[in-house]
Amino acid sequence: MTLTPLTHEQRVTLHGFNNLTKSLSFNMYDICYTETKQEREAYLEYIDEQYNSDRLRMILGHVAEIIGAHVLNVAQQDYVPQGASVTLLVSEGPVVEVPNESYSESPGPLPESVVMQLDKSHITVHTYPEYHPDEGISTFRADIDVSTCGEISPLKALNFLIHSFDTDIMTIDYRVRGFTRDIEGNKLFIDHDISSIQNYIPEEVKEEFHMIDVNVYQENIFHTKCKLKAFDLNNYLFGYTKDKLTPEQAETIEDRLRTEMDEIFYGRTISSGSIDQVQ
Repeated sequence: MTLTPLTHEQRVTLHGFNNLTKSLSFNMYDICYTETKQEREAYLEYIDEQYNSDRLRMILGHVAEIIGAHVLNVAQQDYVPQGASVTLLVSEGPVVEVPNESYSESPGPLPESVVMQLDKSHITVHTYPEYHPDEGISTFRADIDVSTCGEISPLKALNFLIHSFDTDIMTIDYRVRGFTRDIEGNKLFIDHDISSIQNYIPEEVKEEFHMIDVNVYQENIFHTKCKLKAFDLNNYLFGYTKDKLTPEQAETIEDRLRTEMDEIFYGRTISSGSIDQVQ
């Protein structure tokens, strides 16, 4: 049975609670060139300070506000030698009339009071600092998952998440699972229109990134990956600038960084000289 997606004006009366589960996975990567052991250690120390569990808890707290969630429990941990995790168990906030904009494909708000119906949900973040001792590349990855039940899509938190991290590469997944029923018992497998995750990203952000969509509309699965267009070597050096390098050194380092970013973006190992073929 094929069902026409509903707009907010066409909302139907449901049989009980909205049982759809909407899951957003937001993965960001920060890349840095760290040639020496001291540079690697300094970079990891910087990342651990910038994205410790206290700051991550604050970021997830704002996400909870945006999607209208009430925080029931917080678990957080800073790991040795590096990395952190935070998990929020959340339930519905005060139930109010669901605003029309919750159904539109548009960027969500930055932190402010937004209250919507929500229940049986969680928000998590895990960080993964990593380095390659031979190639001189250090990377930092953060994985954020927002899973909700009820009216609001967690995509409304995406705009804030993008603004919360300095990122070179983003991969974003969104999936609607399960079904709910209308008053006549008909199954509804999605309750809002969506053609692309990109519609939830502000135009000024989209202008900064190369973006690729891989969507399976029949299964309500959406995937978008993003890589910064601009490349300034100074943004990837830790503790010094490119004027300290010879032209040959700068070229070698830039090639290594671009290869690292392309491998993450395309999800494959790239042999020397094959980047143009992938692009």
